Amino acid sequence: MIVGNGDLRQVLRSSAIEGRVIHALLLREILTRFGRHNIGFLWLFVEPMLFTLGITALWSLTRSVHGSNLPIAAFALTGYSAVLLWRNMPMRCIGAIEPNLSLMYHRNVRIADIFAARLVLEAGGATISFVVLSITFIAVGLIDPPENVLQVVGGWLMMAWFGVSLALLLGSLAQESELVEKLWHPAAYLLFPLSGSGFLVDALPTAAQHYVLYLPMVHAVEYIREGYFGSRFQAHYDLGYMAVVNIALLFVAAAKLRKVSREVVPE
Repeated sequence: MIVGNGDLRQVLRSSAIEGRVIHALLLREILTRFGRHNIGFLWLFVEPMLFTLGITALWSLTRSVHGSNLPIAAFALTGYSAVLLWRNMPMRCIGAIEPNLSLMYHRNVRIADIFAARLVLEAGGATISFVVLSITFIAVGLIDPPENVLQVVGGWLMMAWFGVSLALLLGSLAQESELVEKLWHPAAYLLFPLSGSGFLVDALPTAAQHYVLYLPMVHAVEYIREGYFGSRFQAHYDLGYMAVVNIALLFVAAAKLRKVSREVVPE
C-alpha cells in the first residue's frame, strides 16, 4: 500500500498530538501522586529502591537461604526489582478511568492515553531504581558487573512487556466489574512468592520446576539473572513461551480496551 505525502503528514501530526497528550497526562500524574513537597517526583524511583533495599537488608540479617551461592544483594536486586514491573503496573491501571473521566471531554484524550501515562511512570520508576541500585551495588563491591548487559536489558523489556499487557487487560476489565480490583490484590500477593523473585528454578524439585514455569514472569527473572550471573548457576527459561503469552495478553487487552473506550461516558 502506497502512503501519500498528505497521509504521512496526517500520521505524523496525530503522533505529535498523541505524544503531547501523554506528556501532559504524565506531568499531571506526577503532581497528583507526589506533589511538590519534600523530594517530590523523586519518590518515583526512591520508593521502589527502598523496597528492594529493605528486602536485601532483611534477607542479609536473617541469612536467608535461597538455593544458590549468589550473594543476597544480587539475588534481591534481580528478583524484587523485576517484581515491581509486573505487580505495580496493573495496580496503577485498575481504577484509573473513573478519576479521569472529566478529561475525556477533550477529544484528544483517550483511555489508552491515561493508561499509557501511568504505565510509563511505573516502568520508568522501576527501571531507574534497578539501574541506580545496580550501579551502587557494583560500586561498593556487593555484586559483580553483569556478564551480559544486553541479556539483562532483554529480560527487563520482556518483563515490562508482560506488565504492560497484564495492566491494560486488568485496567479494562476493572471498568466493567469491581471484582477485578478486589481479586487482583490477593492474587498479586499469592503470585509474589511464585514469581521467581525468591528462588532459583534449578533449586526446586523437577516436578515443581515444570509447574512454576507456567508463570511467564519466572522466565524473565531467570533470563535476567543469567545475564548477571550466567556462569554461576543453571537458568531455566523459554522466552518463546513468554512471548506467546505476552502477545495473547496484549491482543485480548487491546480488544477489551477498544470495547471499554466505546462505552465510557465522560462526566
